[in-house]
Amino acid sequence: MTGQRGRNVLYLLRCLRLALVVLVTCAVALFFLIVPFRALLPAHPVPARGEGELRIHFLSVGQGGATAVEFPDGEVLLIDGGDGSFSANDALVRYLKGLQMTALSVLSTHADADHFAGLCEVLTVFDVEKAYLPVLRDAPEYERFLAAVREEGCPAEELTRYDVISHPSGAYLVCVSPYPIGETDENDASTVLYLSYQGVNALFCADIGAARERRLLSELSLGEDIFDSGEYRVRLTKTDILKVAHHGSDASSGEEWLQMLSPSAAVISCGAGNSYRHPAGGTLSRLSSVGAEVYRTDELGHILVTVSGGSYTVSSEF
Repeated sequence: MTGQRGRNVLYLLRCLRLALVVLVTCAVALFFLIVPFRALLPAHPVPARGEGELRIHFLSVGQGGATAVEFPDGEVLLIDGGDGSFSANDALVRYLKGLQMTALSVLSTHADADHFAGLCEVLTVFDVEKAYLPVLRDAPEYERFLAAVREEGCPAEELTRYDVISHPSGAYLVCVSPYPIGETDENDASTVLYLSYQGVNALFCADIGAARERRLLSELSLGEDIFDSGEYRVRLTKTDILKVAHHGSDASSGEEWLQMLSPSAAVISCGAGNSYRHPAGGTLSRLSSVGAEVYRTDELGHILVTVSGGSYTVSSEF
């Protein structure tokens, strides 16, 4: 009798232990359903922002693009988010956490996965106030991003020529391209943005090719104010910092285009040893011929441009 009672007690203990394991497993699974695991990642160490500084963070996310514009009050506009790979998403989330943002909006320049896929993770981990969308977005895989925007419940706005994103600091971004109607090429329809703050100007060229560059040059010949949007001036000939188009592809960054822009700094987002061989030698040669200092994420990692007092500085992996 005593032996039977002992066996019953042992059986009961095993059942309780199993029930406890199942309960803990379910609790952990439920936790990660509610809280994405990347929300628990440690923040990337990013230097504190100085008073009145606007900062542009060109993030190292492999063969993709991700640029965070950090306004002087800590608001952040994330332009693209990399390809959504495990390592790229880790780097992206950790870096954004390191910024200690006061607000976050996201902008997808076009429907190529190497630009929008990481934004899906950002919408899962962070509270996003607004999403800016490209004109062409009928690629089947792009529905993932649109679904993430709907799930977040944030307002969405399409960006086309002359649309403006302004900030109380006086910083503003004007959409230079694409056009509201008539776009058919995915790359040339990607969003080109001109950023101005305290007399320092940056141009983000997404994945446009030489054909769109030539068209913009043709329009510019009509007058330097052709891209102005009301009170917001766009002076492409006074571009200081260039986000080089299409990861440095030889199909972009034509000689006449670069000569017109004449940037003093050019940033290329690309992955180390990528199969596309970006950046192309011809692109690097043309950038050198206009006197641009080239900064590459495949060589330098994250690249930080700090704008303050009418000038800017560039640093990499702090």
